[in-house]
This record gives sequence, structure tokens and C-alpha cells, in this order.
Amino acid sequence: MNLPSIGIEEQDIKVLLSPKAYKKALLHQIKLAKIRIYITALYLQDDEAGREIIEALYQAKEKNSALDVCIFVDAHRAQRGLIGQKEQSGNRAMYLAFAQKYLQKINVYGIAVKPKELLGVLHLKGIVVDDTLLYSGASINNVYLHQMSNYRLDRYYQIRSSALADSFCQYLNRCFIETDVAIDLTSEQPFTKKQQKIQSKRTRSIVKRANYNYAEVDKSASIQITPFVGCGKRRNHLNNQICNLLQQSVESVVLFTPYFNLPRAVTKQLTLALKRGVKITVIVGDKTASDFFIADPEKFSLIGIIPYLYEQILRKFIKRWQKFISSGQLVFKLWKDGGNSYHLKGMVVDETQHMLTGSNLNPRAWGLDLENGILLNDPKKQLLAGFQQELSNICQNTHDITSYLQIDSHRDYPIKPRKLLARLSLSNIDRLLKRFL
Repeated sequence: MNLPSIGIEEQDIKVLLSPKAYKKALLHQIKLAKIRIYITALYLQDDEAGREIIEALYQAKEKNSALDVCIFVDAHRAQRGLIGQKEQSGNRAMYLAFAQKYLQKINVYGIAVKPKELLGVLHLKGIVVDDTLLYSGASINNVYLHQMSNYRLDRYYQIRSSALADSFCQYLNRCFIETDVAIDLTSEQPFTKKQQKIQSKRTRSIVKRANYNYAEVDKSASIQITPFVGCGKRRNHLNNQICNLLQQSVESVVLFTPYFNLPRAVTKQLTLALKRGVKITVIVGDKTASDFFIADPEKFSLIGIIPYLYEQILRKFIKRWQKFISSGQLVFKLWKDGGNSYHLKGMVVDETQHMLTGSNLNPRAWGLDLENGILLNDPKKQLLAGFQQELSNICQNTHDITSYLQIDSHRDYPIKPRKLLARLSLSNIDRLLKRFL
């Protein structure tokens, strides 16, 4: 695979196996920071875990005033409460409170990719501390960092590379800070919806043309890294690379997605790969492991229908390709661990190409959100042992689906989601939901 890349060695990559290990590594890196800390996430939540992280950032800045600290989150998510909790003022209130508490300033930026959250969000991932990149699909809050009893499982990689870290920071500076599209979330001055709409238009214009810039470094290194970023369906380098990987697969594909609602392009390439004889393993969350799942039937609302919609898409796909499942060529593993949730994304192709990404591999990620990813090209399979350990850890809470009959049908659902699914199907709104959620 001849892509521009950054060379690293096996010892420069560490796989973290749990959200607690990820949080520990993050706090450790913040404590050691000397030059810069750049955090990019969908949100940094106003809860115990979020406050612990932001407190650590301010303390690091207090000890070293020259430390460059920047946080980039989605502007929409930062200025509203959690779904179903409208009385909350959003995470911005926490950012303001910390800014007033400390003398040293850290930069907290809101990025409006689209005028409304439904139409797309900042979904970039990656935390740079000096020359180390912590990459995960996780945002920062109690459940993602396993602060309390429940957790949301993701993938967590720690990569040491000054060139890779530089490329991430330069992208954020070039696209958001130098262009003045970043919204200062520590400012007491209110930011109107009209201003946000104007900023989002400018932001879209910038990110649709922008890529990660870097000089090729050490092509002789055993592992080559290529970062990708993309927004929208056209000329999306991340989406194109995901399709290319599937198209070029020869022996095996392992695919992680939290929501089984694959874009047509991905479904097409998976189907062609199956017909070529490629063994495909898909690891997906049970509907109850979705962050949209509402367990309490009395609190069920429209947003809670999403896991049921995704489950029916999964059931239809398995039914259609039952012959490949029966032969063992197509393997579906369903993840479930009590009341915990599943948020894994990415792919491993032919045990040599590792795509780490925050993209959910669904139509929303494919066409609306601003997403990124990192391709690790490992022809000598030096990363395979670490990945197999990660995979084994994940599969402890999975079971194989060998027939579509193991997946619930409409008639198996509680009365509220069953009735809502019927109404949505009759009005064709379910097709719209599948695109936007």
C-alpha cells in the first residue's frame, strides 16, 4: 500500500484494554506535559470525570504557564444539556466556572461544523500531549472513563510520534484557530445562533478542503502511519480509504461498529469481499448496549427507537447472507455486558492494516459529521499480538449469532417501541432516522 506515511516502531504503540486504563494514561500524560496538550472530542462533560480531567489541565497550566492547552469540542453539544435533561445549561457553564476560578487560561473552543446538531457535529478524536497521541473513539465523561459503576467500552491506543502529534495540532490550529472559526467557550459573552450559523458555514468551507499535513518520515520503519480526515460524502479521504481497505482485502476483515447501519458503499464492499472468499468478522453491540437504549419503559421516547431500528437492519442483513454465516465465512459477534454500553469502531484487514477511527461507520458519520482516523500499516504483523489481546478482551462479553432467528423481531419488543416502529414504518420516517442518527 503506497501511501504517504510516518514511520514508527512497535515499541512506539501501546494498546490500552479498558476505559480505566485509558483514563489513568490520560491523567499520567497530563501530569508529565511540558509543551502542549491538545484535546479533541465530541464533548468534555460536566460530571465527576470531566471535572477531574479539566482540573488536572488547569493544575498543569498553573505549574507551567508556558504549557499550550487547547480543548476542541462540538459547539452544539457544549451549549445544551443531556438528552432528556433540558434544565441543564450544558458543559459551557463548567468551562466558564473553571476559567473564573484559575488565573491561568486554557483555551476551550467550540466548533460548529453545521448550523444544527442534527445536520452534523465535530466528531474528531485524539488527545496530543507533547509527542504522544492518545487515540480513542471515546469522549470524556463518567461512563466513557468508567468513573462510576457503568462504563462504555471503546478502543484505546497510545502512539508516540512527534510527526503524528504535530500533524494533529497543526490541523487544529490551521483550520480552527488561525481562521477564527473557533468559538471561545470560556468567554462570558453570549454567542448567538445567528453567529453560530455564520461560523458553521465558514467551518464547512475550510474542513472540506483540509487534510493532515506532514513530511514523510522514515519509510524504512517497520510500521507506517497515515492519518485521515473527512467531512461529507464527496472527496472524503477517510471514507475512501475505508472502502479501499475492504476492496483490497484478501484473507480477513474484522470490523467494529456500535450501530449496525452501514453506509451503502461499505455494505457493497463487504458483500464483494464475501464473494471473493474473504472471512469477515463483525463485532457489534446488542441493542441494550447502545447509548440510545432506554431501559425504563415509562421513560421511553422517540430517541429510544434507534437501537430497535439498528437491530432490525442487523436482522435483515444476517437473514440475507445466512449462507455465509452457515459456512463460517461470515461471523457476527454480539456484545453485551449487563448495563454497560459498546462504542467500538474501526477495522483490521488481513491482520496487517489497522484502521483506528471515531467514525461509527453509519450514514451519519459517512455524510454529515467531521471525522478522522489513523491507518497503521504493519506488513510484518508486529501489532498482531497486541490486537489479538485486545480482541480477546472484547470477545469475553460477546456471543456468536448463527441465525437471524436469534435476533428479536418486531413482535418481541415492548409495546411502546413496537407501536412506534409501526408508525414510523408507515410514514417512512424510519428511513430519515437511519440517515441522521
